[in-house]
Amino acid sequence: MVFEPPQRLVRALGETAPAGDDWLARLPETAGRAVARRELTVERIQVPGGRSSLVVLVRQADGTPAVLKLAPSRSRPESERAALAHWAGLGAVQLLAADPEDATEGALLLERLHPDVSVRSLPEARALLEAAGTLRRLWVEPPAGHVFETVAERTGRQAAAMRAGAEADPETAPLVDAALTAREELLAAPPEHRLLHGTFRQSKVLAGERMPWLAVGPDPVVGESAFDLARLVRDRVEDLIATPSGPATTRRRIKRLAESLEVDQERLRGWTLFRAVESGVRALRVGRPKDGELLLEFAGWL
Repeated sequence: MVFEPPQRLVRALGETAPAGDDWLARLPETAGRAVARRELTVERIQVPGGRSSLVVLVRQADGTPAVLKLAPSRSRPESERAALAHWAGLGAVQLLAADPEDATEGALLLERLHPDVSVRSLPEARALLEAAGTLRRLWVEPPAGHVFETVAERTGRQAAAMRAGAEADPETAPLVDAALTAREELLAAPPEHRLLHGTFRQSKVLAGERMPWLAVGPDPVVGESAFDLARLVRDRVEDLIATPSGPATTRRRIKRLAESLEVDQERLRGWTLFRAVESGVRALRVGRPKDGELLLEFAGWL
């Protein structure tokens, strides 16, 4: 089989690939080796797939359905592996047998969920409820001696890029200043340190067999729960922007999610602001002006 990466993956990695990176060029050979080594039967490549990895639907030698995921090192596949192992299938997709070559190839063999059915397919109120319930299961104590990135470390890197973005586009400066001020205040006294999903949103929760809904695709980080929940607040941002009630709906969503998951409402608002501005500035930087403008308009409501 020819392992041709979906165009969505090609575009997304093209936005962030460092000079000289040849991961995409080597991907067909890498995928072929991973499949042969495990004696897998390939069914199909998941399309449109994700923005940071190739997802291949396969069957193991005994006929059990599974998913082979391949990601470049900059997408931190080993961090994802460690988090999935720690969660051990509680609230998240189950990590299957590891192979000694996995670490060098960025490969993960995962249980098969229903890749085309996410909670995003549900009505909005039900989708938020199911997504929040899944997220709650993931917020556990990190393993002793963990090497996961912290919220302070991750947002520190992002803050530097945001400042550079504001210098290049002064119109974004007021929102960037507000977001960076919020970050400093939030990091001054974090209420807890939990293992977080890191990139949680409705499309990251898929229908399963063991449990109705399971999370996939973490970029794990250690910090406070409100940071993880913040990305969920802006789900379906296009719909929010398109309606006059968008600002009021966003405020209600923050209140509802904060209360249901016992998270401080103001801390959730602050992290939602920071993450929306960070994503908006990044979208502008990589040439996605429509996405950037939507996200910064959303951030302005906060």
